[in-house]
Amino acid sequence: MARPGQRRSGRARPEPVTTQRRRGAQRPTEEGLIPVLAGVAREVESAVQRPPTRPAIRTKFQVVALLVREERTRVKADATLSEAKRTQELKRLDGVATMLAKIAARDTSLLALLGEDAKVTDAARAFMATVLRAGGIEPPEEPEPTPPPAPVAGAENRVVPRSVISRQLANPFLAPDFEAAAQRTAARPRRLAGWELLEPLFRSFAEAAAGAPACMPLPEPRPVRVPLGRELMPHQAQVVAATARGHRTFLLADEPGLGKTAQALLAAQAADAFPLLVVVPNVVKTNWAHEVGMWMPHRRATVVHGDGEQVDGFADVVIVNYELLDRHVGWLGDLGFRGMVVDEAHFIKNKTSQRSRHVLALSERIRERVARPLLMALTGTPLINDIEDFRAIWQLLGWIDDKQPLGALMTSLEETGLTPADPGFYAEARTSVIEMGIVRRRKADVVADIPARRVADLPVELDGPVGRSIRAAEAALARRLVERYRSVMEARAAEGVPDGIDLELARRIAATELKDSSSKAGGENVFTMVRRIGQAKAGLAADYAAQLARNVGKVVFFAKHVDVMDQAEQTFADRGIRYASIRGDQTPRVRAKNIKAFVEDPDVQIVVCSLTAAGVGLNLQVASNLVLAELSWTDAEQTQAIDRIHRIGQTEPVTAWRIIAAQTIDAKIAELIDSKSGLAARALDGAGEDDSSSSTDVQLEALVALLTDALAAEGLG
Repeated sequence: MARPGQRRSGRARPEPVTTQRRRGAQRPTEEGLIPVLAGVAREVESAVQRPPTRPAIRTKFQVVALLVREERTRVKADATLSEAKRTQELKRLDGVATMLAKIAARDTSLLALLGEDAKVTDAARAFMATVLRAGGIEPPEEPEPTPPPAPVAGAENRVVPRSVISRQLANPFLAPDFEAAAQRTAARPRRLAGWELLEPLFRSFAEAAAGAPACMPLPEPRPVRVPLGRELMPHQAQVVAATARGHRTFLLADEPGLGKTAQALLAAQAADAFPLLVVVPNVVKTNWAHEVGMWMPHRRATVVHGDGEQVDGFADVVIVNYELLDRHVGWLGDLGFRGMVVDEAHFIKNKTSQRSRHVLALSERIRERVARPLLMALTGTPLINDIEDFRAIWQLLGWIDDKQPLGALMTSLEETGLTPADPGFYAEARTSVIEMGIVRRRKADVVADIPARRVADLPVELDGPVGRSIRAAEAALARRLVERYRSVMEARAAEGVPDGIDLELARRIAATELKDSSSKAGGENVFTMVRRIGQAKAGLAADYAAQLARNVGKVVFFAKHVDVMDQAEQTFADRGIRYASIRGDQTPRVRAKNIKAFVEDPDVQIVVCSLTAAGVGLNLQVASNLVLAELSWTDAEQTQAIDRIHRIGQTEPVTAWRIIAAQTIDAKIAELIDSKSGLAARALDGAGEDDSSSSTDVQLEALVALLTDALAAEGLG
């Protein structure tokens, strides 16, 4: 918000700006903006001491911080102020800033409101105007928003990574595929020329065999070569077998939890569809790279971030999120992909959106060059609802264009001998579309293939300033541990230093750090770092839960800290998703009301639960998918959460999606929790095992791993 041009004078002192004035609070004794800012800051300080921090309080914190920053700039530039007055004003502003810093130290999630990319909501702008008026300043009129310029080809923000240029120089010519050109002229309509066919095709899914399975005939599964330790389930192997037999276009609409990622990658392997382009939502692009490493370790994957400085132009699999397509669509279209996978393909249902236009353009480029590319659209959304949403997906797969069916689909419709005026056309048309490659299986359909309960890890990458801050804090903690280790080793120098890392010493140093972390308030330690990781993951975890809710219905969302729950609930509210909340500070009546809403109201899609308050005593088996936004310190606590839906009355296999921050201590903690599952199981079975000790073990061993990894990186391992 721009600084106002003038201040009001000669007016009575304004009322202090608060939405709920604390009882007994004093009005500011001075006029001007700074006393008003101080008063609002005190209100925020008081509210933050009683968590959770409400959205209205978060808005006030952001507004005060922004206005302090602007007022400081104005004071420094005001030539009418004497040096003494300027110093006095800056000192008063420093007082407010100090108060804000203490508030942020209590609730670190507030720092996200001050980032360069932080959104200033309409509510924040309205409150900012109120604060300015209370401080005797007339806020400026908001300018009329100007529409963004229409995107043009060759926009200035387009980039070409250096390694991509190297690949193009190494192989400047793409071999022509004359079969591709021949296929583009085939299957012209003859008998059906002049008929409107697209609308009847869409209507066929509503009018013909309503409720019948929408799944193409699939061959019997054949053995598929997978890395040691991996196992492909029979329903997954069917899609790979169909690809091996020559099928090349799939709308893979299995429910979440049935392994669509592995099916797509191994189908690309069967079709030799490399290089392969994978377009995904931001929240899962790190997971796609992880899955490539698990299922195809001999293939190289690269993930596109930002301007692509780290892109490997010679990789077999290129993974990019929708939001970056505008910047990279040029070179992606020229790289010579032989296959394309689009995950969460319902993201392109709006054909007029920029992301849809880019995805369809890339698919067209691939089909122009390759006669039979592998094209796969992945989505868990049921096909029977809003079938018009799939117009763009069918076009992506090359089944239709803007006007008519294409290629094999048109040939199939011609061979029916029917027209849209014939009674049997709709059933035949529906079958023709399904046989183009629609594959839809539910958990209940393949229950024999999958375990009754499983934990699926979803690694996410923490980008931006928050991610860099967390990694820097982890590096600083590792340096502190290394310094302690080295000081002890130097003291032992006279006794002789053993080769390698002294693991017993490493454990003692980690135990000392853990004791210090538990006893000291403030400062960066393993507990504050894990909490910050949870806060950074909150938006990504909520984003994934929202996708699940859209795909499969009801979802249970677990978190440890109230600020993570707050962020998740704000995300759901912004997206228009109805949710219920189970927290430790609720009365039994409110808790029962919220549980009933989630269980009985079909419009309540998500329940947000405290891991400690809702980990026991709840029956939520109306859902079969659960998101663990934050890691527990024990397998037992994690199991108790999963058992809220994996219990008597559950008719479907249960999947718990565990959100893990890649390249941080979060990943190590997840590994340690899994290794301690036996201890936690014995504790739950009443074998006398103290679950708190296993929690301490995980905390200790996480620090040991951090220390030994740092020492190994220095060549001591």
